[in-house]
Formats: sequence, C-alpha cells, structure tokens
Amino acid sequence: MAKEVGDVLWYIAAMSDDLGLSLEEIARMNLDKLRSRAARHRLHGTGDNR
Repeated sequence: MAKEVGDVLWYIAAMSDDLGLSLEEIARMNLDKLRSRAARHRLHGTGDNR
C-alpha cells in the first residue's frame, strides 16, 4: 500500500507543478477552505464545489 501512496503523491506533486503551485500553497488553500466551511457550519460532507 505504501508504494501506491507514493505513486499518488508523485502524481499530486506533478499536477501541482503543472498548475504552477507548490504543495504548501495547495495545503494552505485547502486549510482556508476547511476553515471557511467550519465558520459556516458546513463541515458535514456537502462540500463547496460539488
């Protein structure tokens, strides 16, 4: 399973590079999104972009 996770991590890093974003920037954006959901009481699985 660890090898598969490594593959996924590699693909994620490649995608972020293609987007011109660092993994740190993506993580920060995700944390901001989750904080916004928490502030709006929307952390129960409905999501913003679905």
